[in-house]
Amino acid sequence: MMRYSYTFIVFGSFFLLILMATCNGQWTDDSNMEKMAPVITLENIDTTLNPADDFFKFVNGNWLASVEIPDDQGSWGSFNELNESNKEVVLQVLEAAAKNDEYREGSDERKVADFFAIGMDSIQAERLGIKPLKPALDHIDNIQQVDDLQAYLSIQQMRWGEAFIGFGILPDFKNSKVMATYLDQSGMGLPDRDYYTKTDETSKELRKKYLKHVAQMLQFIDYSPDEAASAVEIIMAIETQLAKAALTNVERRDWSLLYNKYAVVDLSELSTVFPWKKYLDDMGVHDLDTLIVMEPNFFKAFNEIITTVPVSSWKHYLRWHLIDGASPYLNHDIVKANFDFFGKELAGTKAIKPRWKRVLSQTNTALGEALGKLYVSETFPPEAKESAEEMVHNILSVFGDRIRKLNWMSDSTKERALEKLSTFNVKIGYPNKWRDYSNLVVEKSDVESNMSGYGSYYENVQNANRFDFENNLDKLGKSVDREEWHMNPQTVNAYYNPLFNEIVFPAAILQPPVYNYLADAAVNYGGIGSIIGHEISHGFDDSGSRFDAEGNMNNWWTKADSVHFKERTELLVSQF
Repeated sequence: MMRYSYTFIVFGSFFLLILMATCNGQWTDDSNMEKMAPVITLENIDTTLNPADDFFKFVNGNWLASVEIPDDQGSWGSFNELNESNKEVVLQVLEAAAKNDEYREGSDERKVADFFAIGMDSIQAERLGIKPLKPALDHIDNIQQVDDLQAYLSIQQMRWGEAFIGFGILPDFKNSKVMATYLDQSGMGLPDRDYYTKTDETSKELRKKYLKHVAQMLQFIDYSPDEAASAVEIIMAIETQLAKAALTNVERRDWSLLYNKYAVVDLSELSTVFPWKKYLDDMGVHDLDTLIVMEPNFFKAFNEIITTVPVSSWKHYLRWHLIDGASPYLNHDIVKANFDFFGKELAGTKAIKPRWKRVLSQTNTALGEALGKLYVSETFPPEAKESAEEMVHNILSVFGDRIRKLNWMSDSTKERALEKLSTFNVKIGYPNKWRDYSNLVVEKSDVESNMSGYGSYYENVQNANRFDFENNLDKLGKSVDREEWHMNPQTVNAYYNPLFNEIVFPAAILQPPVYNYLADAAVNYGGIGSIIGHEISHGFDDSGSRFDAEGNMNNWWTKADSVHFKERTELLVSQF
């Protein structure tokens, strides 16, 4: 399934720089130790510098001189500190739920505990090895023609990842009240197109390391070294062919390029031999007349591959993407090999995160709102939500005043901008209605009686993928649910969703040092206030401004105003 992340926060605004340096875990003298608000300290400021010369170093100088990036992190700052401390809180909440006898077998709370427990069972993972992959590997072995490939791709969309085709169900970009079906690029092992197309020496060397990594992974599924060495060249050729047909990351910021409506019967224009209707039917997508193809040229490249490349080559490619997607959930050697390339080589991280953090992350993905309900009850009182909502509305009001005073924007565009601002949907803390996980099957450890893979960590991940897929599929033909959240309450982040015209602030980011409802207002406006303003601005940036007040892709700017906006953004680009 396609997984879309909307616009996440970046910690870089003026006020937050002060907060990063000065909120250092010191607390006022108050008898209620659990609710005390942070005070501002000065120990991280380098007073030897002139703030007018370099404000960032003035604010953070002493902190920068003393801090060390933890080995399991690629970067470090107050955002990371909050994220890491929050994980400890979420773990405590989860462990308490596991010990609570009131949560009956089959309840959402018990499923959270069971999912985490089987993920933490490293002994079982070692015993199973690659056995959880056997059903999929057998399926790949039996592929003989395009129809067999289609059958496999339909199943893999629902269970174990994406090769070749990305599939998703989202609101229609041009009619955000209805859900639409999307086909997108997928199946490149490296992060994006540029990794395959750049010709500098660093990129060439990275591709060599990637080939070594793929060869190593193939040997875990019984390729000999010589077979793996031969297969990786085939895999790289296929992925490079796909990459060259893909849009760049910059091009993908232009939503209009991603909206190409096709009748299902016309998909043969993109891939002449692939049975698209059967592909959809096998996934349970029936009676569909039209869908949206995000990158038509990509699917023409897909057609070229399945019409000219031997079936044996498809199998190498599919096996690689199977073990690549499964690697975080298997035995130690496979997990380590995956980290050594994607963690060390690509991300520059020195050490892999402890198992509990990795399993907790996947538990959040699989049963996020079930865990979030427990988290909120322990960490986020109603007063915190009320105070944050007041801040958001105050900042929205000021943002409106700023729009009215713009000297470069026409009155007609201002009117549309203010209309959009007035219809912002604000979500704070947690959903008004929680997701129901009653249809999600969570297996417990049972390695002795079930060696086929069922009862494994990986099987539970597949079950969660299938549950998400069916949950999204159920939305087709129905009105868009604007109450739905796309981030869990226990996530330290925030987002703007242009299709819903909403800004969302989960409970976890509404914690010290970013926010404390008992702190002085100046501290909170300097912290979470800067993030609120950041997210509001995404409704009017080069991406969000392409959508109107109702969340539809619609150009509501005059041509002259668009030119003025671009001129001003170029000044920031040049300065940077």
